Amino acid sequence: MGKVYLVGAGPGDPELLTLKGLRTIKEADLILYDRLVNKELLGYAKPSAELIYCGKKPGESALRQDNINLLLCQFAQENKNVVRLKGGDPFIFGRGGEEALALQAQGIPFEIVPGITSGIAAPAYAGIPLTHRNLSSSVTFISGFNPEHETAQYWTHLVENVETLCIYMGVKKLPVICQRLLAHGMNALTPVGIIQWGTRSDQKTITGTLTDISHQVDHIQNPAMIVIGEVVRLREQLQWFEESKGVDEHKQNTIVI
Repeated sequence: MGKVYLVGAGPGDPELLTLKGLRTIKEADLILYDRLVNKELLGYAKPSAELIYCGKKPGESALRQDNINLLLCQFAQENKNVVRLKGGDPFIFGRGGEEALALQAQGIPFEIVPGITSGIAAPAYAGIPLTHRNLSSSVTFISGFNPEHETAQYWTHLVENVETLCIYMGVKKLPVICQRLLAHGMNALTPVGIIQWGTRSDQKTITGTLTDISHQVDHIQNPAMIVIGEVVRLREQLQWFEESKGVDEHKQNTIVI
């Protein structure tokens, strides 16, 4: 029996991969990797390792999730050392929990290797601290995939109890999200930041408010993180990456161990 490692590849900058994640890549017999994984990381696999793309993007999937689960079990049963390489963190909107349950049901050994999720990294690279002693003592991570299906109680809770809101997979539904938040009492002038391809050399950030950000979303594509809250105002003072990336861009191409 082999073993499966569910590995978080981090948000995009290859230097944000953990040391343990790098070791599992180097030792893997087989790697199943997602769309948002920086392909530079695959260069650390041994020459004999088999690479299988199983990424998903809106409206298109290379492999269905149930097929991915079956492959993980099958390869482990063939006594292979398997890495399931996932963008960000496996357990933060990464379906790693589903894959771990499938492995557990078949009695296959597995290990979780956490990664830096884009909800933390992208705002940091955009100069937006998710918490700040004077502005925000709480942050909530949510999926923006199906905001229409959420209840009024859900939106009321977010407006009344959350100081910083961090939204994954929400670009397409941003107008709906803004409308729901406004309808349940959020201040119309609450600042919003959207970070596309966070931590990568092509990172792009736009800012606005709940009332006008939807008019700018045409300039942003997935993948992108949305941050809503007063902390977004700090970007004007704290942005560092996009201003310096022209000088430091070459540093993202090599991991030094």
